[in-house]
Amino acid sequence: MKFSGRGILLDIEGTTSSVSFVYDVMFPFVHRELDEYLSANWESAALNEVCDLIATDAGYESFVAWCGTETEVGKRQQLLRAEVLRLMDGEVKATGLKALQGLIWRSGFENGEMRAHIFDDVLPAIQAWNDAGCDVRIFSSGSIAAQQLFFGHTVVGNILHLFRGHYDTTTGPKKEAASYQAIAKNFGLPPAQILFLSDVPDELEAARAAGLQTGLCKRPGNAKVGAGHGHPEIMSFNQIELLRGV
Repeated sequence: MKFSGRGILLDIEGTTSSVSFVYDVMFPFVHRELDEYLSANWESAALNEVCDLIATDAGYESFVAWCGTETEVGKRQQLLRAEVLRLMDGEVKATGLKALQGLIWRSGFENGEMRAHIFDDVLPAIQAWNDAGCDVRIFSSGSIAAQQLFFGHTVVGNILHLFRGHYDTTTGPKKEAASYQAIAKNFGLPPAQILFLSDVPDELEAARAAGLQTGLCKRPGNAKVGAGHGHPEIMSFNQIELLRGV
């Protein structure tokens, strides 16, 4: 596909990186480490903030309000644990859950147990886009902190310097046009000058409704998408041809 704009916005799972790495490595790591993380960090400011976010997502004013009269630490932890597992099992992309996952993933990335997968075409393509003057950014349901951990610890090293910005669901849901309007404003570019790449048609529909250009990524392991979705399809970033001076 041809692109003559100046900004490229990328999803992560199924776009820059395999779905299997997220489901087979990252999510099981959270399941394994959840209890220990809650126990070791229960009084930390970071976890307290996340607890309030998860409670807000569940419809409460705060974690304290959610717990009610329960003061026993172990029971409060079990309440949180049960909600986290429920959200993960239901594949709910809630802001509080994503923030907690980012906190737990930090140890796995920093101790070298996890190195983020990226497809072979991703690094050379993003380098080329940067060299051509494109502003490349990320929009993922994973928290900004988790995104930075991910791209700071990939199988090809730290590639954070190739991205000028990161967005998560604190900007807005990925399936709502208003989120992409806000991102385009933050880019400082007309929406039509931004290309959004994702493997999820509903996200692409929202981006297109906001005026962005779109491309559907068909990577190994991605869910099948039926015909008639109306978005250009790519199997590799190498298929994006930048048109300069147009």
